[in-house]
Amino acid sequence: MFESLSQRLSTTIERLRGRARLTEANIRESLREVRIALLEADVALPVVQALIQRVQVRAVGQEVLKSLTPGQALVKVVRDELTAVMGTANADLNLAAAPPAIVLMAGLQGAGKTTTVAKLAKFLKDRRKKKVMVVSCDVYRPAAIEQLRLLAEQVDVLFHPSAGDQSPVAIAKSAVDAAKKNFADVLLVDTAGRLAIDAQMMDEIKALHAALNPIETLFVVDAMTGQDAANTAKAFAEALPLTGVVLTKTDGDARGGAALSVRYVTGRPIKFIGVSEKPDGLDAFYPDRIAQRILGMGDVLSLVEQVEHNVDKEKAQKLAEKVMKGKRFDMNDMRDQLSQMLNMGGLASLMDKLPGVGALPDSVKSKVNDKEVHRMIAIVNSMTKKERRHPDLLNGSRKARVARGSGTQPADVNRLLKQYMQMEKMMSKMASGGIKGLMRQMGGALKGMSGGGLPPGGMPGR
Repeated sequence: MFESLSQRLSTTIERLRGRARLTEANIRESLREVRIALLEADVALPVVQALIQRVQVRAVGQEVLKSLTPGQALVKVVRDELTAVMGTANADLNLAAAPPAIVLMAGLQGAGKTTTVAKLAKFLKDRRKKKVMVVSCDVYRPAAIEQLRLLAEQVDVLFHPSAGDQSPVAIAKSAVDAAKKNFADVLLVDTAGRLAIDAQMMDEIKALHAALNPIETLFVVDAMTGQDAANTAKAFAEALPLTGVVLTKTDGDARGGAALSVRYVTGRPIKFIGVSEKPDGLDAFYPDRIAQRILGMGDVLSLVEQVEHNVDKEKAQKLAEKVMKGKRFDMNDMRDQLSQMLNMGGLASLMDKLPGVGALPDSVKSKVNDKEVHRMIAIVNSMTKKERRHPDLLNGSRKARVARGSGTQPADVNRLLKQYMQMEKMMSKMASGGIKGLMRQMGGALKGMSGGGLPPGGMPGR
């Protein structure tokens, strides 16, 4: 998400960042470029106008023009205003109710409500340690109930059965009773959607809301619909007392207009964003972190959280103990590290959160994908157990055999072995000199690259 917007804004802001002096004229010119970038990202026009006006008022005042570093000050102003438009801070899910806390999910057909219900159930079970039950009140869409049953089984939460010949209100009331009997902390209620907003759908969901009196009513909307996402959310907000919005399919939305528009247009906070199709592909929405990512500053906090939740701590601990005891880092260890990377959402997901990546050309970013990681794992899997423990055994004929077994070329095997040797060297350095030894080596590597390698920002030059 935000690739095109981030690239445009990063380029504009970077030109101003290093300037010792700014004038009203070049600020106006830069804001005109920011305005075009926002409109191209499908941000709603009222949002663009309000954002630019607020930035301009602050930018031509004491805060920027009188600053010792006006370029840096302007970056901060733009970041602050982007954050304000999206809601300032994370709006947490309110579950402070007598169990079960009821969460009603609304939205149009195809927005991803049912999969979002399963993702939210997993999020609450894993991160909040809640006992969760899910139920489908969608009696119109064929297989909707069965889809939720399978997803509930996949994420290991309670499922309340329902049938197409029941009324949605009767299903909901039955689910509340079942949730109480099973001592569930949270009940997530999936509702029917339509291809467009109609009176029948609104009447039905209003009746469900009245019968359940949920503590949270979340509107699920497809981020890829851009401005329409904000307009549809507004229509639902006028009909229902929405408490928040969930943006789905953000991994397929390069523009990000919906994220910047929904909060401003509806007055309701974005609480979650769907970041992948995986069961754990749901993240809490932090406006300040998103603003930093848009401006190419990265999102290190989310990256740390991602590592915390997805890394196998037991394996990591074993590897650390193995290395500190001076035992050799082998190909099995390397394969584990590559698998962990995929578990964290893959290379693209990790890079998206690193500072400076937004400024990289598309030709570089397009090469960052998980195919190479899968290829590397396939090469390791083609080795014998002995070869994985002792990669030095891999002579020419063995490399040719490994390449054939993994569907790659001997050159790919050589490239993997070179990367392995670099990792092995780093691990042995860590064992001999601890963290300080590792940092010294990394520092030396960076100095060695200073001729044509890394600029001060830490990312490769253009």
